[in-house]
Amino acid sequence: MPAGDTTAQRVHILYADHHGWLYGWLRRKLGNACDAADLAHDTFLRLMISRRAAGQLGDEPRALLTHIAKGLVIDHWRRLDVERAYLDALAQMPDPQIPSPETRLMILEALYRIEAMLRGLPERTRDIFLLAQLDGLTYRQIAERHGIALITVKRHMRTAFAACLALP
Repeated sequence: MPAGDTTAQRVHILYADHHGWLYGWLRRKLGNACDAADLAHDTFLRLMISRRAAGQLGDEPRALLTHIAKGLVIDHWRRLDVERAYLDALAQMPDPQIPSPETRLMILEALYRIEAMLRGLPERTRDIFLLAQLDGLTYRQIAERHGIALITVKRHMRTAFAACLALP
């Protein structure tokens, strides 16, 4: 591409040259035309938002597009796992307690953010946080279970709580 091209022009040319290929690749990967179209769109959107990535197109633009798309596919599958687990939990509830569609959507969005936050924590921090929050173990019990000092458990919990507070 000529040196004077703007990022938007480069992405436009890249879109014209590679969208069909990316859509086909995603459709084979996902087995679903609608999701493939959404993720192909999201891939180019991410590329446009990331000026650094758009400047790194180089001689192998498909490698960059594939890298971005793979991350989006993984996120898509994770979201589906969260949604399936939530729907399974809803199926166990008596009808009068099932939330409205609007409330279900808000809950799912919150669950997606929580899952992403948990995934972003170091493994040990995540494990300690879940033992305290879901299993109801005390910090002392967690320290004994992991063979670590109580102050270390508190540090991990502080890190996890800070991540919770940073959720949008």
